[in-house]
Order: sequence, then structure tokens, then C-alpha cells
Amino acid sequence: MPKTHPTPKLVIFDCDGVLVDSEVISNQAMVDNLARYGLLLTLGEAMEHFVGGTMAGVVEKARRMGANLPENWCDEIYEETYERLRKGVPLVSGVRELLKRLDVAGIPVCVASNGSEDKMRITLGQNDLWERFHPNAMFSAQALGVAKPDPYLFLAAASHFKVQARDCLVIEDSATGALAAARAGMCCLGFAPFDEGRRLQAEGAEVFSEMAEVAALIGL
Repeated sequence: MPKTHPTPKLVIFDCDGVLVDSEVISNQAMVDNLARYGLLLTLGEAMEHFVGGTMAGVVEKARRMGANLPENWCDEIYEETYERLRKGVPLVSGVRELLKRLDVAGIPVCVASNGSEDKMRITLGQNDLWERFHPNAMFSAQALGVAKPDPYLFLAAASHFKVQARDCLVIEDSATGALAAARAGMCCLGFAPFDEGRRLQAEGAEVFSEMAEVAALIGL
């Protein structure tokens, strides 16, 4: 049986794959683009290599794997990815209900993502959540200049809300994010709807598979 955690004073959500179901769309755009530069990957391989990372990290890894990327590649992949995301990205099932439960309980929430604010404006905006988080409850690696697994994003969020790290709960879907939470001294629930979440577990996260489980896990 999963254990029940103390009810947190702040819940920090990752964005892609946790709030919005965008990882498959974004990574398929990556697969299609990289194929033009000589790197052939399946969708599963792309997600294994790139989910939870930064675009600078993608460039470095893709080049090591044989992709002949131009200097302006980041601008190109952002444009192609955003074009696909604008066609529609749903919320992860159960997110809206979880946010309502947290509101009723008076627990503040925020989002901390390695993604850009421009990307979150597209994905959260079309789901009526952009104004909820921006600007005072949104912490972007691109804006702050430091990315997970560095714990700074999470610590900046805790400081902004004047909450101790030990009283925060992080909800993540990547090992990178789970490691950042561990380094920040925060409890982490690892969202793994498609597998057993072993990479999340390896970084100290408690794995769950449906957002509907979270309320009970934190004593609501």
C-alpha cells in the first residue's frame, strides 16, 4: 500500500507530462526533425533520451549520437514543436479535479518546468491555466537560467511562497525532476502512467499512475 504523506503547504507541479499531455507530441516533432539531420530514433527512444532535459542538453546528446545539427537548430525545433502544440494539447486526466481539491484545502500550487514560458503559454493557455500560474506561480528554467536536476527551480518556488522545503510536495514525471526534488530536500511523487516508473523510483520518488490517487496520498 502506498504511504500517506503529510499534507504539504505547497504543491509544485512539473508541466509537460504532468499538467499537460504534451510529451508525445513534442517528442514526435523531435523524432521527425532529427531524422532530417541523420539521426533516426523511435518515439520511445526519443522520450527515453530527452524527456526532462533542456534543449541545450538535447543538442549535445543528439550531436554525440550522430545528428548534424545547424547552429540555429533550437529556433527550428521550437518553431516546429510549438506549431504542433497549437493544434491542441489536453490536460493530463484528473489534473483539473486535483487542482480543485487543493484549492478547497487552501494549499497553494505552482509550476516549475525546464520548458520555456512560451511553450507553457501555448499548452496551459489553451486549457485556461496560463493566467492561474503566470507570472507569480511559474518558475521556468529558461527564465531563471538554471535547470533541473539543479534544485534551484524548486527552492525558488518554496522561497517565493515562504514555505520550507520539507513542507513542499513535487509532482514529476522525469528522473531529472525527481533528482532535483531530492536535492532540494522535498518529497516527490513520480507520475508514471505508462510503466513502473523505475527511473523515478531510483531517484527517490514514490510512483503513482493516476492523478486521482494524489489527494489520498497527501491526506486530503
